[in-house]
Amino acid sequence: MHFLKRHRFIILSTLLILLLVGGIELYSGRSPLGPDGMFGWWDGNIWGSENSQRVADVYSFSHIIHGLIFYGFLFLVARRMPIRYRFLIAILLEGGWELLENSSIIIDRYREATIAQGYVGDSVLNSVSDVIMAGIGFIIAWKSRIWASVLLIIVFELGCLWWVRDNLTLNVIMLVHPVESIKVWQSEGH
Repeated sequence: MHFLKRHRFIILSTLLILLLVGGIELYSGRSPLGPDGMFGWWDGNIWGSENSQRVADVYSFSHIIHGLIFYGFLFLVARRMPIRYRFLIAILLEGGWELLENSSIIIDRYREATIAQGYVGDSVLNSVSDVIMAGIGFIIAWKSRIWASVLLIIVFELGCLWWVRDNLTLNVIMLVHPVESIKVWQSEGH
């Protein structure tokens, strides 16, 4: 009970941001649970229609990395700001990304430039979960030594690269400046 009282502001602010992101996405026509309307905890198939529809998926690792990076960036530019405000900024940044990522601009770009030809965008459940994953990444970075955060990023990036031939680095490259040979190599894993 003491924890809740002590951190009431940050908890309520985070919940408000999550509700705002979810509400905007619902208002924009995003599906609450995905096209099949089914709740699920995990889907590891990046080629299936359930991808980005469940609580967690392969790309959840990328969102944890977002949180690790946000912590590092905000430590560099605003280290005197209380950690709770830096956390809220990170949550807002991730929420903003989720709204952009699920706009027709980015969905169409994913379909055009990446291996995600059938991508329909995230379910509201997955988007809200992605924001929470970034929050988890932020907390991990805050509570860890820098080498541990860097190592975690490397492990997640190399692990996903080996596992599904995709990761945050390739995702950014393919969104910003697609490379056909990368797309072909990724498709060979299917």
